[in-house]
Amino acid sequence: MVVSIDANVQYKRALKVNLALAVLVWVCWYGFGGAHAVQSVLDNWQITLTMIFGSLVAGATSEGGGAVAFPVFTKVLGIPPHEARVFALAIQSIGMTAASIGIIFLRVRVEWRAVLWPGIGGIFGLLFSTFYVLPMVSPPLVKIAFTIMVSSLAIALIFMNRSEKIQRHSALPFVGKKEICILMFTGFIGGIMSGLVGSGIDIITFMTMVLLFRLDEKVATPTTVLLMTSNTLVGFALHGMVLDTFTPTVQGYWLAAVPVVVVGAPVGAYLCSVLSRRTIANVLIGLIAIEFVSTLAVIPMSPKVAATAALTLGICGLINWAMCRSAAYAPVAHPA
Repeated sequence: MVVSIDANVQYKRALKVNLALAVLVWVCWYGFGGAHAVQSVLDNWQITLTMIFGSLVAGATSEGGGAVAFPVFTKVLGIPPHEARVFALAIQSIGMTAASIGIIFLRVRVEWRAVLWPGIGGIFGLLFSTFYVLPMVSPPLVKIAFTIMVSSLAIALIFMNRSEKIQRHSALPFVGKKEICILMFTGFIGGIMSGLVGSGIDIITFMTMVLLFRLDEKVATPTTVLLMTSNTLVGFALHGMVLDTFTPTVQGYWLAAVPVVVVGAPVGAYLCSVLSRRTIANVLIGLIAIEFVSTLAVIPMSPKVAATAALTLGICGLINWAMCRSAAYAPVAHPA
């Protein structure tokens, strides 16, 4: 009963904080944008609608809101990829921050070492991607590679969760120099993907934590929300203050989504806190399946795209298989 009372107190405290934050954001949104902010919602209602769902996904799973925004924007709404990418980073800096505040006040278990080390690697990956990788790759190749990569995670999760008796760690079992290098490299690769599509460090780090380190999905998911928050804040600052790519057009999209993501992402974080580990995994698998089907439906399958998909599947499949098979960090089963 004491635990229940404590939980209720935490939920009420988190609700009050997130409501206060939402009101503050709404006041600032209208104070700075005024009639233009309201008109942005009316002119871009499709974006507002998209980000209601996108923000829930961002808060509740390791797939950031950018994973929803980027394909819908580029293939359904016809928005150029470079604008969709900047928007994804900009809007997640609001939604993910709100979700992170909710997670902290809910006192949801987070693996902070998996926020710190991948976060550092992610900054370098984001910078490297923005300045060196992005000019050399085309959006269809990036999108198919990202989709196949996360699809390989879904396959691995299905494989690992076949047993009802599967055991998970509630924290990383050990973090030495080797583990720090793994986490930083994971963050670096994730940062590269975030720089290309506006999302990625969360799902890639989730893959490593769950498949290799055997971390509980209920811990890994809120951890990746905080991690993605740090990455998007850096990305938004980079595009807004250094590259000057936060154009008036993108600002209009951003203004259309701000009022909903500041509510949707914390609601998603709350849902994650009350769902079971297996439910979280199944929801993620379902979202990945939707992304896989939609990507194949909208991206022309040229020989170059098909080759990229096959290569990505081979590499990611092999890596995920190796992580699943590794027993280096597997929990030790104690006899009954």
